[in-house]
Amino acid sequence: MRGRTIYPGKVKGVAIVSHEPIGFYGGIDMKTGVVIEKGHELEGKSVKDKILVFPYGKGSTVGSYVIYGLKRNGVAPLAIINKETETIVATGAILAGIPCVDRVDIEKIKDGSVVEIDAGEKEAEIKIE
Repeated sequence: MRGRTIYPGKVKGVAIVSHEPIGFYGGIDMKTGVVIEKGHELEGKSVKDKILVFPYGKGSTVGSYVIYGLKRNGVAPLAIINKETETIVATGAILAGIPCVDRVDIEKIKDGSVVEIDAGEKEAEIKIE
């Protein structure tokens, strides 16, 4: 699969997939990397060292700082894959130096799949094992 690079990088890891948008502010604990949003399909799961796959972000612009905080606290995802990356997630990924790609058919990525991302300057290649 191909996608658009938001922030470049090469990573390989296990996917954690949400079909629901993610709100980082109030949705993910910045100290632990665990999803804390009540009723969210990933509630109680950790994003640490995973390829975080979700359609798009939601909520407050403080979410960008939460993404940065996840990285600073050593509990960030290895990479982010979105259907459409909006400004909050893009800013957070760039500040944190987390590879991020969008314009990807996320329905093809299953929870627990091994995903390899090679995100260049503009385009990204995504391989699923």
